[in-house]
Amino acid sequence: MQIQGAEISIEAYTFSVIGVLALCLLSILLASYSGSSKGRAGALSGPVLPADDNNLLYRIDRVHMNSVEALAPFVVPAVLAMMVGVGPITLGVLIWAHVVIRLIHLTVYLRGGNAAKGGSVRTILYVSGALANLVLVVVTGWAAIS
Repeated sequence: MQIQGAEISIEAYTFSVIGVLALCLLSILLASYSGSSKGRAGALSGPVLPADDNNLLYRIDRVHMNSVEALAPFVVPAVLAMMVGVGPITLGVLIWAHVVIRLIHLTVYLRGGNAAKGGSVRTILYVSGALANLVLVVVTGWAAIS
């Protein structure tokens, strides 16, 4: 990879690679948690009804689905960022900010209460994650055309 004439080794992206793997692991763990929770409750696979934020099983399922929905749009640009030579520190900060936001989001959502019902905390976390993703896409695109 080239950045302003300097070669960047993949080792420089170790922190970023671990962050991407953490997001993938989080999605796998949430899939297992959602599936086992449905099994214990005698629920069928698929969407949980009633679709109500007061229903813990619904929130568990939605946290899992949120992680799956957020994974590809974030991981693809993260991997591309490494390929086009985005600065390792910049990329690491963006990836780990996203990981932390996702962890806080799932904690708030699983805990329930007003924050889990689309309250301002959950909305702020969603928008923050989306902004980190948008910045990643822009930085990656910029590096690709520069």
